[in-house]
Amino acid sequence: MSDDKSKTGHDRKLIHLSEPYEIRDWTSSLGVTEDELWHAVAPVDNSADKVREHLKSARA
Repeated sequence: MSDDKSKTGHDRKLIHLSEPYEIRDWTSSLGVTEDELWHAVAPVDNSADKVREHLKSARA
């Protein structure tokens, strides 16, 4: 399913790795590489909050 770019509030809560612009935006926002983003999403699904928590605990 393609992103609806007019619904940015809801979209900002999810990371869609099928969209190149989302990968670019999330890697920049989270300060990670594309590979790190893929590895962070895999165990916790695509919730941005869960990915942030996962990255934070991985860096601790």
